[in-house]
Amino acid sequence: MLAAVALLWALPAAAVDLNSADAETMAEELTGVGEVRAEAIVEYREEHGPFESVGELTEVRGIGSATLEKNRDSLAVGAAEE
Repeated sequence: MLAAVALLWALPAAAVDLNSADAETMAEELTGVGEVRAEAIVEYREEHGPFESVGELTEVRGIGSATLEKNRDSLAVGAAEE
């Protein structure tokens, strides 16, 4: 049983897709991203279209390279929804 718990602990969390996640999900799952920054990410996506790379996140006002690096392993950029 203890081995099973340890295995679950070691599994990476599901990545947050910048092109489909809502602001609430981003605020809950990303380090250093609260509701205001999460809303800014969604607004950026709506104004500029889908993210082409995780690095593009730094184009969002209030998101710097430190925030990106804290979350890089938790982020994904999936296909834009049709």
